[in-house]
Amino acid sequence: MTAVLDIAVEHRLGAFMLDAAFTSNGRLTALFGRSGSGKTSLVNIIGGLIRPQSGHVTVDGQVLVDTRRGIFVPKHRRRIGYVFQEARLFPHLTVRQNLLFGRWFTPRAPEDGADLPMVLDLLGIGHLLERRPAGLSGGEKQRVAIGRALLARPRLLLMDEPLASLDEARKAEILPYIERLRDEMAIPIVYVSHSAAEVARLATTLAIVDEGAVKACGPTAEIMSRLDMARLPGAPEASSLLEATIAGFDTEYGLTRLDTRAGPLQVARAGLVAGHRLRVRILASDVLVSLTPLDGISALNVLSGTIAEIGERNGGGAIDLRIDCSGEIVVARLTAKSVAALALAPGRPVYAVIKSVSIDAP
Repeated sequence: MTAVLDIAVEHRLGAFMLDAAFTSNGRLTALFGRSGSGKTSLVNIIGGLIRPQSGHVTVDGQVLVDTRRGIFVPKHRRRIGYVFQEARLFPHLTVRQNLLFGRWFTPRAPEDGADLPMVLDLLGIGHLLERRPAGLSGGEKQRVAIGRALLARPRLLLMDEPLASLDEARKAEILPYIERLRDEMAIPIVYVSHSAAEVARLATTLAIVDEGAVKACGPTAEIMSRLDMARLPGAPEASSLLEATIAGFDTEYGLTRLDTRAGPLQVARAGLVAGHRLRVRILASDVLVSLTPLDGISALNVLSGTIAEIGERNGGGAIDLRIDCSGEIVVARLTAKSVAALALAPGRPVYAVIKSVSIDAP
């Protein structure tokens, strides 16, 4: 399959050197890294706000930058929507006027793009049309900003830490709408974040950015479970990312039952809907390993598997290992002493033990 995004650029900004390359098949590509790693500079090159000294940027087959061929499409002709940390709405305009503002500057926008009723339904903002920004919550402002970008009918949507200025309640409010945008609109998204929880929930492709370079890029579950990634400064803790279906509920104890390829799970989370799909993230440090099935323990989740890989010992004496549970990878972090005591090695059958309260389910 041809990559929707194909980017390889070099650019010096003072003492900082950006030398980054990655490809992605679209949907939602997350650029993850600590502050100052080069994420925003890379997004600004894609958006046309920075002209790179060398390299190329291709979006869905359209060459936007190719320094060897002298191609640099101006930002106003790229049809790229940009959502910033702050909503940047016009305070003197109503929500309706803010939403429609972007269309005035869209040259020959295709007729098959998003229209106002579609965007209102997608983002749940139809009841806000006559309000002004001062009367909106932070989450509502960001949904309007996303709607304005969509109504410009972009070929690509750039989202630069769009939830960074929101509190946890407002983040929880807006995340389902970004998921809908990812799943229901045929618009690739590049999403900048330093929140591992956001990336785990939203990204279909994950690119780890550090010191101006893309250190790894691929399917999110694969990258987050790689044992070498956790050693990078600012990288998320090694973790498992499982696709799950909500199978039922234990209302007496406030638990939700999930079906995954790795096996059944119970999570301490209410308010979910039977039959819906979701992702669950399990930190490596929240997984215990046993050589035999366990009885009489408090943990409700025990998955059988085989050790697929054992990483190197880190400076703190811990070792990460990958367990293959029916084709799904579960990552565990143990002390070097435990690995030695259990004589763990690739190919050895084990059981991964996970507390229900440790599983991060949205």
